[in-house]
Amino acid sequence: MNTPQSAILAENSRHASFVTLTLRHGDEAVTRLRTVASRLAETTAEIALMDPSAALLSAIGFAHSVWPRLGAAGQPRHLRPFPAMSGYGHDAPATPGDVLLYVRSARADLNFVLTRAIVAELGGAVEIIEHIDGFRYLDMRDMTGFVDGTENPEGDERAEVALVGDDDPDFAGGSYLHLMRFVHDMNKWNRQSEHHQEQVIGRTKTDDQELDDDIRPTTAHISRVVIEEDGEELEVLRQSMPYGDTTRAGLMFAAFGCRPDNFERMLKRMYEGEPDGTYDHLLDFTRAETGNAFFVPSQAFLKAL
Repeated sequence: MNTPQSAILAENSRHASFVTLTLRHGDEAVTRLRTVASRLAETTAEIALMDPSAALLSAIGFAHSVWPRLGAAGQPRHLRPFPAMSGYGHDAPATPGDVLLYVRSARADLNFVLTRAIVAELGGAVEIIEHIDGFRYLDMRDMTGFVDGTENPEGDERAEVALVGDDDPDFAGGSYLHLMRFVHDMNKWNRQSEHHQEQVIGRTKTDDQELDDDIRPTTAHISRVVIEEDGEELEVLRQSMPYGDTTRAGLMFAAFGCRPDNFERMLKRMYEGEPDGTYDHLLDFTRAETGNAFFVPSQAFLKAL
């Protein structure tokens, strides 16, 4: 059975950790990675016993750069590097990262215990590029003050949107993950009127209602990322989390999909103005500092490593 890794489909958690790693050279590093990855579900289950009510979840993903080193027979059909792009003075960079460890639960301390345990097991096989701890902010809002993830798929649709199916049977139950870390210019954003903020986002701030088409600018974030083809909306499953401290605030944007195409279309519309030459004006208030693409295989695939 092609059961997905536990952190992909479950509803949003209160806390999440994103650990981006590079794999060192040499066969020993690969062997260590394969061993630790194959035991991730068991390690997670052991630590989850400390508080089952916290719903500790985990997933590990691998980038195009490292996949050939895993020794797997073939690779996911659509796995490719992050699609770096630029436009209208804004950049979506592709940044280093071979492996992603993604952990979430209702307790930040359990996330800490699990991420520390996995990184310790990996030892010198990897180098930590970035470790970001995100958290649920107020009533599921981004640091901009707007509700995030309103249009996320629900119920059985989450699996339909996020998981590879029979079209790539060797990798069914896996998911393509695109991860970007945005840092917001909060001073600039907070100087805007609520009306202007709503025009930038495309939704009302207080009650989270989508603006009508006749008053919503084509430059609004919603206008850029909501794409319909043949009467169907192109979707991704977002598991994004705000992060921040007294010096910075932003969003860890995480999008899971059965193919990378929908995410790439959204990114092009945001940055390159495809197809109408209009970019996402939210980018005037936030900057992408990282960009990575991973494939998060099924639990059965991991156990067979």
